Amino acid sequence: MTDETQQKIIDATMNLIMEKGYSSTTTKEIARQANVNECTIFRKFQGKKDIVLTAMKQKEWCPVLQPEDFSNCTWNLREDLERFARLYMQRVTARFVKISIGLRSPELYPDTAGGIMQIPLTFKNGLLTYFEKMNKKGKLKKADYESLSMAFLSMCFGFVFLKASFEDNLTPLHSEEYIKAGVKAFVKGIKE
Repeated sequence: MTDETQQKIIDATMNLIMEKGYSSTTTKEIARQANVNECTIFRKFQGKKDIVLTAMKQKEWCPVLQPEDFSNCTWNLREDLERFARLYMQRVTARFVKISIGLRSPELYPDTAGGIMQIPLTFKNGLLTYFEKMNKKGKLKKADYESLSMAFLSMCFGFVFLKASFEDNLTPLHSEEYIKAGVKAFVKGIKE
């Protein structure tokens, strides 16, 4: 269980990592942002890496998808894919993208890669299972479902990544408009 001071340190650390990256974030800056003495950081955590690994266990800093998120399907391809895309974009926010980029430091990435990859892996596997079930129900022709799953994941991730990077400067489209148009094109492409 994290106490209030630990949470302030975690939040300060992760916010700084979003801005500057892991390597450029110092414990002095963390202490200043958390409004604690730098010694307090080392009383509460073993170091900066320990703070990050603790944060990665919190839903706020490392959101998760579960296989159950792909249940309750209508078995209508368009409706289900729109729901999956919305779910993805609710969990993989601009904030999460910025954090995952900030955590890709060589000295930290081996310890955080699994947590960062959990969402795309669960999403891809959920889609793969969904497409296979749609085929068994006779609602989707046989195809390379691994590639289809990766294409749909890439479509969702690309939008979130570009919005996180450029906000509305690249496109004024909002996620719901993008989801509707993107899913429509995707469905048309795989139905032909």
